[in-house]
Amino acid sequence: MKKLLFLLSVWCCSLCLISAQTRTEFLLEKGWKFARTDNPESYLTGFNDSKWQSVVVPHDWAIYGPFSSKNDMQKVAITQDGQKAAMEHAGRTGGLPFVGVGWYRINFKVPEFNNGKKAAILFDGAMSHARVYLNGKEVGYWPYGYNSFKFDITPYLIEGGENLLAVRLENLTESSRWYPGAGLYRNVHVIVTEDAHIPVWGTQLTTPKITSEFAKVNLKTKVVRPVDSKVDNFRLVTEIKDANNRVVATGEEKLSKYDGDVFEQNLIVNQPKLWDTENPYLYKAVSKLYDGSSLKDEYTTTFGIRSIEIIPGKGFFLNGKLTKFKGVCLHHDLGPLGAAINEAALRRQITILKDMGCNAIRTSHNMPSPEQIKVCDEMGMMVMAESFDEWKIAKCQNGYNHLFDEWAEKDLVNLIHNFRNNPSIVMWSIGNEVPEQGSKGGVKVARFLQDICHREDPTRPVTQGMDNPGAVVNNNFAAIMDVAGFNYRPFKYKESYDKLPQELILGSETASTVSSRGTYKFPVERKAMAVYDDHQSSSYDVEYCSWSNLPEDDFIQHDDLPYCMGEFVWTGFDYLGEPTPYYTNWPSHSSLFGIVDLASLPKDRYYLYRSHWNPTKETLHILPHWNWAGREGEVTPIFVYTNYPSAELFINGKSQGKRTKDMSVTVDNSGDDASMKELKRQKRYRLMWMDTKYESGTVKVVAYDKDGKAVAEKEIHTAGKPHHIELVADRTSLIANGKDLAYVTVKVVDKDGNLCPNVNQLVKIKVKGAGTYRAGANGDPISMDLFHLPQMTLFNGMLTAIVQTTDKAGEIILEATSKDLKNGKVILNSK
Repeated sequence: MKKLLFLLSVWCCSLCLISAQTRTEFLLEKGWKFARTDNPESYLTGFNDSKWQSVVVPHDWAIYGPFSSKNDMQKVAITQDGQKAAMEHAGRTGGLPFVGVGWYRINFKVPEFNNGKKAAILFDGAMSHARVYLNGKEVGYWPYGYNSFKFDITPYLIEGGENLLAVRLENLTESSRWYPGAGLYRNVHVIVTEDAHIPVWGTQLTTPKITSEFAKVNLKTKVVRPVDSKVDNFRLVTEIKDANNRVVATGEEKLSKYDGDVFEQNLIVNQPKLWDTENPYLYKAVSKLYDGSSLKDEYTTTFGIRSIEIIPGKGFFLNGKLTKFKGVCLHHDLGPLGAAINEAALRRQITILKDMGCNAIRTSHNMPSPEQIKVCDEMGMMVMAESFDEWKIAKCQNGYNHLFDEWAEKDLVNLIHNFRNNPSIVMWSIGNEVPEQGSKGGVKVARFLQDICHREDPTRPVTQGMDNPGAVVNNNFAAIMDVAGFNYRPFKYKESYDKLPQELILGSETASTVSSRGTYKFPVERKAMAVYDDHQSSSYDVEYCSWSNLPEDDFIQHDDLPYCMGEFVWTGFDYLGEPTPYYTNWPSHSSLFGIVDLASLPKDRYYLYRSHWNPTKETLHILPHWNWAGREGEVTPIFVYTNYPSAELFINGKSQGKRTKDMSVTVDNSGDDASMKELKRQKRYRLMWMDTKYESGTVKVVAYDKDGKAVAEKEIHTAGKPHHIELVADRTSLIANGKDLAYVTVKVVDKDGNLCPNVNQLVKIKVKGAGTYRAGANGDPISMDLFHLPQMTLFNGMLTAIVQTTDKAGEIILEATSKDLKNGKVILNSK
């Protein structure tokens, strides 16, 4: 089979703020007025909004609650989950009040705008059905809440005066399968240019040739110019600068009548530094547009030089190196912050994931924010950018199916133009578990969407998440994709590989293992769809969904089968909505799938993935906690997650035996029912003492390397009486920009500092100085505590408090108090 080669050098689109002579861009953040009432006159300039709420954008109106089972109650059969009859799903979309209409209004001036200039407004995302008005006139409409969109506002903008922007948003009932957020939850940009300019997303940068000596950079740049201007007067001068701002290449090109108002430049970067997940090196191309000798525009394209290659039978190669996807799926919400985008929160997510060994993210099942892709570019995280959860056939009564025919191509083009230059983007996904998989003509819809991707960006492969292998491998639905992405059912990989021409299998969605941080269920046994009175799932990592499996069921496929490209685990972080398996059990309203919980606190499973995905870093993690009053003498299994091959366990100094990972277990000898029940695959990846009995005291583990040498040890202890609150901030030095965040872990510990995992009482938070309390979360999927109030109930001894800076530098003091406990205090500095 012919090798598919994808070479790309790409960027993170950045419209720079420079002098008023050429281009000005600013965000509309402060000064917004907001209301949940749908007054039809809200777009008029003379409308009185003085009683409306004052908000800062990005803003998610629904995250402030309150929670209710009546917020978007859905009576449906979730066919993807195997449900045959409709049932009530109270917390499916998070139990938050996102349904309905919201209006936003803001007054602003644009002193840089005058006669002869052009202006555009760019929304990074607005949830949803956005109708945009400027100075009492409708500018445009864009229904899909996850996409970025732009309008020309030149005819509507008042020169030298005050302008009124009004935006009407509406979320319909039964329009989502998870919490979608609400409002202007991403940034709003105003961009002013000369009459001749480079438009939004106006560049396309690739590297058709990369060697160790040089990289050929091809840059296509669109120009918008007055109809009466002379084509051959226009020229584009581009400088490529390295990370130290040194010019490493230059080029100049004149426009001709044969170019279709698109400049094409080829520049050479000698001894290029390549972008990869370990060293995400970025360049920038600074392009200056001239009309004669007059500078008309300056546009900066930040990019990275790297190649991607798909080789049948072998897998995915980044810069010529075989690279398995160690990826996770992420919904767009940021836990207690809701859908409102925040770069500091995104950086925290990526930091946690990279430490786990994760190298890729699937933006499931929605188009990502520019901030998320910027952070992935800068921190070295590959991205599969996904577009749709629905095509023409409905999953939700009021879902994207109503928009598909008119909007699918527009939405997909915007996605690709927005991000086709970003080095982190390595693949496009055109859909997720769409019902068209098994329908007549569905393959033609898939080809229609893939053709758009190839037309707009011929440098990247296209995939989608397919969960019906029995259909898609027999009806050409999977065969036409550049990469066949399969959601779950890894036991079907071999059969699918034998039938498909691509000779590759991607685990586009895997695992769906469920757990609650710090919660353990007995007896410890493999279970599907286990439910308990407390609405939790066991953190022994042996519980999963009816369609899914445990982590090792995926590990072993991608380790043993060379044609398996890697996986994207469902999910990296817990998210609001889809409280599986507690579909109907209110107040369950957030997922249990996450490797990390809703409070950004790692679950035990995090260390299982870390031990496998980040083997060069020491992992030595013991579970469960050792506080089981009332279980004395009862079997309480102990698991150890470690990158070392062997370990010995001690309880109060008495050896419980040595365990070694069983490398004789393979994908071929461990897939039968008996092997699954006895956790045979788990014995290859985790160390388990299934017959240990509880007695209070000390659990100690000693790890051994491959030569049998003791190289590490760790202890956990039965905690004593709760004594004080311990506070640990992820960062103590912040930026005084009004947006930066610190995540403070709040723990209740005994006098010796041991976590007290059975404490679930209320903690009150007070923030003083140059910061404010932004939100908090405890990771409990049934907690009804409101995220924005400075108090929260502990979940298994822990919670997270989030502090946000103001725009003034200074000291920030966070204090935590709780009944009968010594207070905790942490000091942060905002600069």
